[in-house]
Amino acid sequence: MNLLRGPARFILKRLGWKLIDLPQRPAKAVVIAYPHTSNWDFPITLLALAALPYGAQWVGKDTMFRGPLGPVMRSLGGIEVNRRQHTGFVERIADEFRRRENFHLIIATEGTRSRQAGWKSGFYRIALAAGVPVIMSVVDYGKREVGLLSSLMLSGDEDADMARIAACYAGRQGYHPENASPIRLL
Repeated sequence: MNLLRGPARFILKRLGWKLIDLPQRPAKAVVIAYPHTSNWDFPITLLALAALPYGAQWVGKDTMFRGPLGPVMRSLGGIEVNRRQHTGFVERIADEFRRRENFHLIIATEGTRSRQAGWKSGFYRIALAAGVPVIMSVVDYGKREVGLLSSLMLSGDEDADMARIAACYAGRQGYHPENASPIRLL
């Protein structure tokens, strides 16, 4: 990834993006990606991961991993999830956090690019079960900023935690702002 750092930074800068990072990243964290309103979020995020450099893995729907693109997606850090049935994903990922010394997993909280009534709760349940913080990440098309905003340890009080997360994302804008889901757990 270090070989890609310079070119990724150059490309982001040429495209008009400012890269943002935390002064210090925790060794383990669930990284939430919001808002997720466009397919463009994916290539911008991959550039940011290379530019930081940041060896995070990411969660994607299982259909992204079918066919010849499957190995490519996995090599880019992808972990597939079947959203159509209960597979024990939260428990498996929490166990993975407990096993590793360093692990960051990016999850698009909305689970899709279209507007939903709120966020899927998997990221929240994983972070609590694994005892790791949540890092808020963003691809902000309004400010042309991409990267990591803030880190917080969840308290288990969903309302208070979601209010803190919402405050962090205040004023942030997706490619299609009308598709951004309200910041609340379903």
